[in-house]
Amino acid sequence: MQTAVLDVRTPDGVADAYLVHPGGGGSYPAVLFFMDAIGLRPRLFEMADRIAANGYVVLVPNVFYRHGRAPLVDDLPDLLRPQNRPKLIAAVSGFVSSLTPDAAMRDAGAYLDFLAGQGQVAPGLAGITGYCMGGALALRTAGSFPERVAAAASFHGGNLATEATDSPHRLADCVRAELYFGHADQDQSLPPEQIERLDRALSEVGVRYRAEVYRGAAHGFTMTDSAAFDEAATERHWTALLGLLSRTLPAE
Repeated sequence: MQTAVLDVRTPDGVADAYLVHPGGGGSYPAVLFFMDAIGLRPRLFEMADRIAANGYVVLVPNVFYRHGRAPLVDDLPDLLRPQNRPKLIAAVSGFVSSLTPDAAMRDAGAYLDFLAGQGQVAPGLAGITGYCMGGALALRTAGSFPERVAAAASFHGGNLATEATDSPHRLADCVRAELYFGHADQDQSLPPEQIERLDRALSEVGVRYRAEVYRGAAHGFTMTDSAAFDEAATERHWTALLGLLSRTLPAE
């Protein structure tokens, strides 16, 4: 495996990012990995490495780059302790709220362009996976760049189908990719009414998708550095994600 921490130029600046791909000189499909609100850190690098080991070039950008380079939060291991969750939410909430849909999609286009320009990336469409707030970014990118995205997955994604006029689910009629959703049923950021609204929006326009509710799983269940980590749910997520990628972006 070959890894690098590098910069990706966007219309609004420069995003620091993690890039990983298999060694050996081959070319591989691209996967854009959208982080959770906690930001770039070893756990996300581990996850990107596992995807890349299956034959993909994976980019994990710091979507909060407008606020600085990662890490943006001091004493993160301490803030990840269960008793400090309110402090963690307070520390990242400003970053989350400042990333508007328009800004996020300007960035997404730049990330896709960057991946397409890498010598290790095979010609063709890209895949996307996103976690927590990254799940909404994955869905929004699939709807904003339908001609560039073959597959998109969201795991414990939040606010996917709110009543807001710019909610990600309102892009359903633009999506051409195959989608997968792994919802956590203990997730206040995606209550049952949002899951129903999302299903209805996707079904009405004939999007190819599968949505599953992971019973007993909490928001953030894939994150080993969080108290929400659920090993069984995380392994289920790997099966779903790698299966989606292998169907839509077969690696060499």
